[in-house]
Amino acid sequence: MNKILIKSATIVNEGEIFCADVLIDGNLIVKIESEIDEKGAKEINAEGLHLFPGIIDDQVHFREPGLTHKGEIYTEAKAAVAGGITSFMEQPNTNPPAITIEELEKKYTRASQCSLANYSFLMGTTNDNIEELLKVNYSEVAGVKIFMGSSTGNMLVDNHKTLENVFSQVEAIIVTHCEDDVMIKERQKKIIEEYGEDIPTYFHPIIRNDDACYRSSSFAVEMAKKFNTRLHVFHISSAKELSLFTNKIPLKHKRITAEACIHHLWFSDEDYKTKGNLIKWNPSVKTQYDRDKIFEAVLNGTIDVVATDHAPHTIEEKSQPYLKAPSGGPLIQHSLQAMLQFHKQGKITLTQIAEKMCHNVADLFRIEKRGYIREGYYADLVLVNLNKEQTVNKTNILSKCGWSPFEGYTFNSSIEKTFVNGHLVYDSGKFDENEKGLRLLFAKF
Repeated sequence: MNKILIKSATIVNEGEIFCADVLIDGNLIVKIESEIDEKGAKEINAEGLHLFPGIIDDQVHFREPGLTHKGEIYTEAKAAVAGGITSFMEQPNTNPPAITIEELEKKYTRASQCSLANYSFLMGTTNDNIEELLKVNYSEVAGVKIFMGSSTGNMLVDNHKTLENVFSQVEAIIVTHCEDDVMIKERQKKIIEEYGEDIPTYFHPIIRNDDACYRSSSFAVEMAKKFNTRLHVFHISSAKELSLFTNKIPLKHKRITAEACIHHLWFSDEDYKTKGNLIKWNPSVKTQYDRDKIFEAVLNGTIDVVATDHAPHTIEEKSQPYLKAPSGGPLIQHSLQAMLQFHKQGKITLTQIAEKMCHNVADLFRIEKRGYIREGYYADLVLVNLNKEQTVNKTNILSKCGWSPFEGYTFNSSIEKTFVNGHLVYDSGKFDENEKGLRLLFAKF
């Protein structure tokens, strides 16, 4: 395989920012030095550009199989690499759901054929598939996903005994969607009785409020502490939940960790007035106070990871009345740009972005040889231009659904080049699809 030499890059890695050359040989980074001369290597001039480890998104919904009118592994992975995301972990609530090893492996096979990014697929949980969970080889699967609140699909796990069995027996990381379904249904019923069914999207955070999130999250944390389970709670959306997590110990010693998503860092309930169902997510976007506290928790280490919960729906589906419109939206193409915008605003450092979107994801899931710019690691890399604007519009949105909650917004940064396993897959708007991503591998807990 050809060697690639990235020259004069401003590297953002492991708490440092420095200028160096990076030599790629095949899939791997083989040398990082201030000055490298390598005859025969293809040189890429990165002067003035910042080089990050490839972003790892630990929560996406790519809709294949069964929901491919919204998105496909191919289209959504293509949007991912255009946004600097080199690896993703996809959720099990497809049709059919990935709740057996057979269905799970079908998704891996499909990704090997078409995904431009590296991939892993989480095993789904139901009220009666514990035996299947125990058969999974978790060195090849990121972990187990439990929907402790109903979302897209029908995978709600609400049987107490089932949850105890999973938390006590599965020797892998357990990730959860936490909302209390009973509380949500009761609140929705009361709202409809009072206001009727034709209610605005503004009621979403009132129906799916912080109490519903806290009751479910606190129960998951209680179970994890009881059984010493390795628990990762997805998409924290309320300030109230932050008391369940800690920044008092290093990540490597944590048994309970948390994730924040781009939409809960960017939007607030004030945005329902203009965005409506386009920012309808589960859990809901809540108040500015919640948003600010979540951001503060990202900065101080209470929240460990930033991801997207990328979940495309068609614009026709989103244009339905609030109660019929599905929750979720496409974010993966613009998540790094959104974080870089926060940096431009002085809210977060570049090294903190690399920590929350690269290093910590790799460490938390124990992903082998990814998440860092290190010799001997896979050459998953992204070059960004912090001073080149890009406006999001329908001509440059790559997700199959064709829209974005950021549509019309101008980011101050742009993604220039994305390398996946040493392959330059994205280069200033052009794709080289000759090589596909690889299955992520994990060290056992």
